[in-house]
Amino acid sequence: MFRRTFWFTAGAAAGVWATTKVNRKLKKLTPESLAAQAANKAIEAGHKLKDFALDVRDDMLEREAELGEALGLNRHPDAELPPERRFAVIENHSNKNTDKKTLYVEKSPNTTYSYNRNEDH
Repeated sequence: MFRRTFWFTAGAAAGVWATTKVNRKLKKLTPESLAAQAANKAIEAGHKLKDFALDVRDDMLEREAELGEALGLNRHPDAELPPERRFAVIENHSNKNTDKKTLYVEKSPNTTYSYNRNEDH
């Protein structure tokens, strides 16, 4: 008798459990529930995108400050200017001298030519 009662109770409990699981799954698949889930996912994706954009902006500002420091854009205007660049013109490959030497030309303020080789004309 106890055996039958045990199995009857176990079967009833399994039936209730299975019915509850099925009802929960069916509620998740209703159109209203699916719309709510989609809205929640969209909001979550929006927050992630906003966080990403803020991280990119912070890193961009940090990198811009690094570049400004490296290029001297943040210096005081009255600070001393760096020396003018010298332009390498010719590499000296003389047979007498085995050392390779590079000849330099100072840029004079009255030159009419450009050192930019990427000009279109």
